[in-house]
Amino acid sequence: MASFFSLLKRVYYALNPPASSAAASPIKFGILGAADIAPRALISPASNHPETVVYAVASRDNKKASAFAKKHGIEKVYSGATGYQQLLDDPEVDAVYNPLPNGLHFEWTMKALAAGKHVLLEKPSSNTAEETRQMFEFAERKGLVLLEAVHARFHPAMVRVQEILDSGELGQIINLSAGLALSKGVIANEGDIRLDYALGGGAMMDMGSYPLSAIRFLARSAPTSVLSATSSVYPSPSSTQQLVDLGTKATLSFPNDVTATLNCDFRQPWWGLFGLIPSMPDIKLTANCENGEVELYNYLAPTLYHWIRVRVQDPSRKGKVIERVEKVYKFGDGSKGEDWWTTYRYQLEAFVDQVKGRTPRTWVGKEDSIENLEWIEKIYEKTGLGSRPKSQYVYSD
Repeated sequence: MASFFSLLKRVYYALNPPASSAAASPIKFGILGAADIAPRALISPASNHPETVVYAVASRDNKKASAFAKKHGIEKVYSGATGYQQLLDDPEVDAVYNPLPNGLHFEWTMKALAAGKHVLLEKPSSNTAEETRQMFEFAERKGLVLLEAVHARFHPAMVRVQEILDSGELGQIINLSAGLALSKGVIANEGDIRLDYALGGGAMMDMGSYPLSAIRFLARSAPTSVLSATSSVYPSPSSTQQLVDLGTKATLSFPNDVTATLNCDFRQPWWGLFGLIPSMPDIKLTANCENGEVELYNYLAPTLYHWIRVRVQDPSRKGKVIERVEKVYKFGDGSKGEDWWTTYRYQLEAFVDQVKGRTPRTWVGKEDSIENLEWIEKIYEKTGLGSRPKSQYVYSD
């Protein structure tokens, strides 16, 4: 019963975080676009962080921007054709959250950095690895913080799985697998920007970046090759749109004969009688090793519910497997955090620490983000769909 009430309390505060008193000089965020993800990715976490304030929002649509600002208590609104740039030109804005469509990430991140703003950038960081490299190199030259928002990597549950693998308890990793797949109709329906090739659409771009990043994180290495990759393609009369994948499966090789399988899908088929029951989401991360395995269920939103199941061979009894289950909501070393902190809240903590000159507990750095895009592109190459189109924007100092 106690664990049930702990669950209710944790979920309640995750969805309704207690407001914090603002520090003397908080980081003032501006949001580019009134995106649906912004409330849970930034606005809600920022309301609980004493050193952050969501100060401004910009949207092409004035009505949409004003309604968004009113709903979320945002002080400043910019709109119209020049709204994004007006927000960047505002001297009160210290940092920018960029949740625009993938194909616009490069242009508006470069413009934000040029304006002297730190940037929290939605994943995937851009359409190509070269664009990602240019953004990070520009941020370094400007002395600014740029972070790709791979939020799952910041939660203690993900870090704990890596610690288990690093401990040697399970022996050498043999195979890793990770997925992110949802039932048809949940997201990526007709008209969704996730299906727009020109804007960097595709399941591997939108969903696949998470399992790929998780696999690389646990392997502590880049892949060495794409062994196989297949995609289901968006059924469109447009030849360009036929380059958009609704789902992709890939097998990768890593050093030391380690392999990894990845699955991402916008439209898993429903099951049961006449297909009336939605399929369970694929949100699992597994490492099979010489002496056992570890599985993290719900690596994407572990605050709501997750488990880390460890199965290890009993050295004293051949064939006997010892199993335990862990649930980890805070770092074991006493780092900042609460049981109800979401992946986004932990991510914001790291971003603020970096901006303030402190050392974050976890981080996703330049080479990590570049590498993820490189292998997304390699997987697309293997499927025959090719990379997403590079931005037409050219920045000049």
